[in-house]
Amino acid sequence: MNYNTIVEEILDIGEEMLKSGAENFRIEEALYRMLKSYGFTRYDAFVIPSNIQVTAKTPDGEFITQIRHIETSENDFDRLDYLNNLSRYVCANTPDEDTLREKYMEVMHRKPQHPAARYFAGIMGGAGFAVFFGSNFEDAIVAVIVSLMIVIVGKWLSKREGNLMIYNLILAFLSEVIIIGAVKCGIGLHPDRIMIGIVMLLISGLGTTNGIRELIQRDFISGSINIMNSFLGAAGIALGIALAMMIFDRTPMEAFMLAPGIPLQLISCTIACTGFAMWFQVRGRQVFYSSVGAFITWGIYALVYEIRPSNFLATLIAAVFVGFYAYIMARINKAPSTIFLTASVFPLIPGPNLYYLLYGCVSNDMDLAVSEGILLFTTCLAIAFGFNIVDVVSRSITNALRKRNQNHVGGDF
Repeated sequence: MNYNTIVEEILDIGEEMLKSGAENFRIEEALYRMLKSYGFTRYDAFVIPSNIQVTAKTPDGEFITQIRHIETSENDFDRLDYLNNLSRYVCANTPDEDTLREKYMEVMHRKPQHPAARYFAGIMGGAGFAVFFGSNFEDAIVAVIVSLMIVIVGKWLSKREGNLMIYNLILAFLSEVIIIGAVKCGIGLHPDRIMIGIVMLLISGLGTTNGIRELIQRDFISGSINIMNSFLGAAGIALGIALAMMIFDRTPMEAFMLAPGIPLQLISCTIACTGFAMWFQVRGRQVFYSSVGAFITWGIYALVYEIRPSNFLATLIAAVFVGFYAYIMARINKAPSTIFLTASVFPLIPGPNLYYLLYGCVSNDMDLAVSEGILLFTTCLAIAFGFNIVDVVSRSITNALRKRNQNHVGGDF
């Protein structure tokens, strides 16, 4: 067996998992398991959003080190699902290098998502959250137009601009220009509420949440990189919005309000999160499971907030549900929990706080920026704490089941 080729092909799987949206610690775990299955006597993996390093010791005592630099990534949860299944196959069967390469290429050459799905996803995500954050029917029409623009221009721009800040700046500027023009033409009444929904398409607090989560887990490098990437993306949005406001003299800011009535909130956020599941290229019944998770997540938040009006407590409890829901769905579907966790948690993502934080910065309203920044941080912290609670409990459950299976004579393990 050519161990150099085996390490290279295992690293190919890890690289594509990272590009497709897998968390760093899950990639490290997959790499460890695959290397162990091939009989390497020692193996070390280091994964951050821009780099993967693997050092493995063969049974003959030879050390092999390979490094990959990751330049770009795009969430593709369908590919991630199949890569995860491939890693399971590798651990169970330890195929030779030719078979491993053949299986890997089968995953990479899967039929892509239908092009129309991207347009439906953008419309459902942008317009759904615009309604969720208080937009009326006319506002929703504007949000549909802007969402279509983001899909069309974003697809063209992504092939030419790899800098997230510049990418977001251009799309945010064009979005704000369309919204301002529509409002001045009498189409739409609430530009802020429309833009808040659109901001969810460009960047969310999910990167910041994952960064805080990793910092809590003492993964300081990955956590810092994720937070800085989020800040760069947010800076691009702020600059784009500010530029459009200065050029076209937009009306002053107005406060947003959630859609009137819990039923409308549940419907609109579920539609939006279904769109985001498709936006991340989730397919099949997993889209349905993601939608159900989002529906229940917001229902839990609204119920807790009604009993005790604390954003931190309601977000924390809802995030704990999301974590356990993703854990259970991952085992039922034999798929990465990231698929179910990402779309289900979107109702909790503090998009409005991010928007008003940016607005305060560009309008020199430091009081607004500070107050919204605190809300943004505490919400992300609550989500991160909720996820970490689930991580601790799920690891304890997994370890207990593993010990029980090892001690159970004649069991299924």
